Amino acid sequence: MPAMAIGQGVDIHPLVSGRPLVLGGVSVPYHGGLLGDSDGDVLCHAVIDALLGASHLGDMGTWFRSDDPAVQGACSLRLLQQVMAMLRERGFRVGNVDSTVIAEKPRLAPYREAMESALAAAMGAAPGSVAVKAKTADGLGGLGRSEAIAATAVVLLLRGRVQA
Repeated sequence: MPAMAIGQGVDIHPLVSGRPLVLGGVSVPYHGGLLGDSDGDVLCHAVIDALLGASHLGDMGTWFRSDDPAVQGACSLRLLQQVMAMLRERGFRVGNVDSTVIAEKPRLAPYREAMESALAAAMGAAPGSVAVKAKTADGLGGLGRSEAIAATAVVLLLRGRVQA
């Protein structure tokens, strides 16, 4: 495995009533949440898939099967921590993460820094190494009608010890 590896992740879940909205491990006040086996946190899921892809360990479904009772209602930040434990065992650490959440509503700018901090903490990454951007779909399609929220993430994994 090379000293650096890049991975990409994408996730999308429908918005439904009766569930809390959690993005990047942060509870966001809204009248609905994301449908999913876990808490439906598309941002965490995109980051998890990017990490697993960069390390050639498959995807989220490989490690967290929908028919596993432990996944039902699970906190996605905890799943992210589990993935990071696997990566650390293999000698990886996070260089940086660049992510985007696509949601017409709610407006996410007030929660961006909290999401960055929560993700960095869950990955044991340096503060400032995680970027979260929020975009709308400009009214187009299911995302633009606020029927769903999507996220993308790109990660840089580094192998080896931290250099001073």
